Amino acid sequence: MRNDKHLAEKLRRKNKSYNKISKELGIPKSTLVYWFKNEEWSQEIKKELSRKALYLSKKRLILINKARREKWERWRQTFRNQAKKEFNKLKRNPLFIAGLMLYWGEGDSKMENSLVRLSNTDSEMIRIFSKFLKKICCVPMEKIKISLVLYPDLNNRICIKFWSEKSGIPQSQFFKTQVIYGKHPTKKLSYGICNIIVSSRGLKEKIFTWLNLYKNELTK
Repeated sequence: MRNDKHLAEKLRRKNKSYNKISKELGIPKSTLVYWFKNEEWSQEIKKELSRKALYLSKKRLILINKARREKWERWRQTFRNQAKKEFNKLKRNPLFIAGLMLYWGEGDSKMENSLVRLSNTDSEMIRIFSKFLKKICCVPMEKIKISLVLYPDLNNRICIKFWSEKSGIPQSQFFKTQVIYGKHPTKKLSYGICNIIVSSRGLKEKIFTWLNLYKNELTK
């Protein structure tokens, strides 16, 4: 029989956890559990310690999430700041204006998905926006992807070849084609709908910043 049980009980009644008592007195945790597991007062202490641990865990998680949000906000702000610096140099560039206006009218407006995406059936729009991405936004060719939406009677291979030539994007960078079935799945669109896509939250922040700045220019 150990003669330090009374010391352990004294610490336990001071709301000490088994881990702290074990560390302080050198008593195995299993022994402490055996001594006090059937003691109602000890079980109440266990519940209180668990409640406090859960509270601290939630508080810590809130702080971690806040720090993470602040970190990503600072990261996004760097792209906005960069866009502001570039705007005055770019605002008289016809390709810059064309790309912005195309995105304003046809681009994906949801910032949360981080996709710079423009969809259209007009091959010239896709060609110009592809040039905008490569020459103005300096997006590497391999980062630009294409996906097509076709009716079932359109030839996938022919459509991919057509849009690859028009956009200047290699066929190897095309996603799997989506086929849509409507009430009249006939060849209403000769080559379907082309989606030109870059996955980049940073670039989307820049484009949205440029758009806001240009809107301000137009309303002066």
